[in-house]
Amino acid sequence: MVSLTVVTGGNGMLGAHLVDRLRDNGRAVHAVDVQPPERPRNGYTVADVRDLPAMRRTFTGADAVVHCAAALPTYSSDEIRSVIVDGTQSVLTAARDAGVARVVHISSTAVYGLPTVVPTTEEHPREPVDPYGRAKAAAEEVCEAFRTDGLCVSVVRPKTFVGAGRMGLFSMLFEWAAEGRHFPVIGRGDVRIQMCALEDLIDCLVTLLDASPEVANDTYNVAAARFGTLREDFQAVLDAAGHGRRVVTIPAGPAVLLLGLVQRARLSPVYGRLIRKLLADSYVDIDKARERLGFEPRLSNQEALLRAYAWWCQRPGKAAQRSGRTSREPWRQGALRFAKVFF
Repeated sequence: MVSLTVVTGGNGMLGAHLVDRLRDNGRAVHAVDVQPPERPRNGYTVADVRDLPAMRRTFTGADAVVHCAAALPTYSSDEIRSVIVDGTQSVLTAARDAGVARVVHISSTAVYGLPTVVPTTEEHPREPVDPYGRAKAAAEEVCEAFRTDGLCVSVVRPKTFVGAGRMGLFSMLFEWAAEGRHFPVIGRGDVRIQMCALEDLIDCLVTLLDASPEVANDTYNVAAARFGTLREDFQAVLDAAGHGRRVVTIPAGPAVLLLGLVQRARLSPVYGRLIRKLLADSYVDIDKARERLGFEPRLSNQEALLRAYAWWCQRPGKAAQRSGRTSREPWRQGALRFAKVFF
C-alpha cells in the first residue's frame, strides 16, 4: 500500500470523491486543483497542473499520483489540448523527477472515437473524432512514452461516469424529470449506451494503487456490466420522478441537423461526438479489468442514474444555471431550455 497519494483535480467530481475514499481507507492524501476547495481541507494545494515547478513541489514525498485533472469537451479546442496534453506532460515529468513510484492516469473511451465494433476492447485503434478525444489520445501517447522510460503508468478509460455530484448534461435529464416533463431522445432510443458508476470507477482506481507494478502498468476499460437501452435507462429516472412522463423519440435526421446548428452557434452544450454517439450502440469490453484486476462493477446504468437523481433531488438550488466548467456544475442548456415547452 502506498503511504502518500496525490490526486490532481482534487476539487473535481471524481477527484474529490476519490480523496474522501482514500482518506476513509486510512491513506495519507494530498489534493491539488486549480480551484480552491469548497470547504477547508488539510493537504490541499491550489495550482495548475501545467505548472511544472508547482507539481514537483507537490509530488515530493509522494508514492503515487492519480491524475484526474482535465478539461471538459465544452472547453475551447486550444484549452482542451493545453490542459489535457500539456498538463499530463507536466504531471508525469514532475512525478518522474520527484521519484513517484506510479501514476494512475484518467483517460476516456473518447479515444476510440465512434467505433463500429462493440464491445470495444483496449486493443481497438485510437480514432478520436473531436478535440477532446484527440487530446485524450495524445495524453495517452505521453503516458506510453513515460512507460517506455520506466515509470509505472496505469491508463484508465472509463465510460461516462455517473454518481452523486455528477451534473453536466445529466442535470438536464434530472431537471426535466422533476418538473414533470417528457424527455426526448434522438431516434428510436433503442441504442445501448454504457455508463460507469462513480463508485465502481473509484473501486478500480483504489485497486490499481495496490496492484503489482506488472498489473498496474497497463491500460483498462472501466464501465458498467449491466446496462439497457437509452430509453430504458432514462425512463427509470422519469419513473422515479413520479409524474407518469415518458421518454419520447424525435426523428434522428432533423434532430441531428438542428442540434449541430445550435451547437456551432454556441447555443447548446451538446457537442458533436455526443450527438453522433447517441445514434449507435456504444459499449466497451471490461474483461481485461475483470481478469487482471479482479474488478467487478457493482452498479448498473439505472442504479447509478437513480442514485445520482436521488442526490440531485436533495440538493438546494438544484435548478440553478452555472458555468458548466466542471462536471459538478449544471451545464447551461442554452437554446435547449426553450425546448422544454414542447415536452
